[in-house]
Amino acid sequence: MAIGVDIEDISRFKDKSDEFIRRIFTDLEQEYCYRFSKPESHFAVRFCAKEAVIKALTALKVKGIQLNEIEIFHNEDKCPQIRILKPLDKKINFQLSLSHDRSKAIAFVTAEEQ
Repeated sequence: MAIGVDIEDISRFKDKSDEFIRRIFTDLEQEYCYRFSKPESHFAVRFCAKEAVIKALTALKVKGIQLNEIEIFHNEDKCPQIRILKPLDKKINFQLSLSHDRSKAIAFVTAEEQ
């Protein structure tokens, strides 16, 4: 099992360029975040999740995954989930926890090879 964690200042994601948003976040993620009056909180926590995924994958010796190849979404129970958008050589089970307040966003990921 491997873990990854990342924390960011939400203010870093306020008024980001469309180019930045499109380069990092999938269409599904953008659609989700822009539903809220303060999308920067939701972009920040998803960015944290992507960084945490990369850290966990690196510990499992999986490299070469880009931020835009990781998608954070919610299942039918509204629990955050991770989807890797490119084939991996290994089957990996992820667990994800997201949190944010007024100024900080944090994500914690576990990754376990199946």
